[in-house]
Amino acid sequence: MKNKTNNKTNNKDHYFLTEINPVIRFLIISDVAIVGAAGLLGPVFGLFIEDNIIGGNEAVVGIAAGIFLFTKSLLQIPVANFIDRIRGERDDFSLLITFSIIMGLIPLCYLFITTPIQLYVVQFIYGLITAITFPSYMTIFTHHIDKNKEGTEWGIYFTLTDVTSALLAVIGGYMAVESGFVALIWVVTIMSVIGALLLYPIKKYLKTR
Repeated sequence: MKNKTNNKTNNKDHYFLTEINPVIRFLIISDVAIVGAAGLLGPVFGLFIEDNIIGGNEAVVGIAAGIFLFTKSLLQIPVANFIDRIRGERDDFSLLITFSIIMGLIPLCYLFITTPIQLYVVQFIYGLITAITFPSYMTIFTHHIDKNKEGTEWGIYFTLTDVTSALLAVIGGYMAVESGFVALIWVVTIMSVIGALLLYPIKKYLKTR
């Protein structure tokens, strides 16, 4: 009976990130902020394009989304292959935090574009940067995930990021109506950069080789 009680306590603590090693903890917290920030803008991004891009319509929205996804999907395998050739997690970390910060600043570009071509260029750059950060993140996460808790920790990651995205999607819609897209994009940017900076504490736990 005592063992069952302890297991329940440990599971609860693990779910709330108290029984997870520091690298995984900060990786999850960072992505909760970054993915959550994307959730703020995601549901209303199509409306933003229609309102702020000359000739913006459903086709432009679809092409913009397609460019981002195609670029990310096409490039992340060669980037991942390059990362696998790098010796030492510190180099992986340098790629991750540098390009995460750059990725966090990308939404500001939306404030200065007015044509579909400009939008497509931004989406291509966004996809390229994501193709660099995604494999870097997954590499470090995979190296440090707690043994025999792989399913639990991936479950925690997806639960927290998905729930946060869902909640912030609702907030993002209200913000777009009440404060406008400019304020919303600034909040997305600030939240994303903070999420990227939350990666910094993991540096001391990483191996040089």
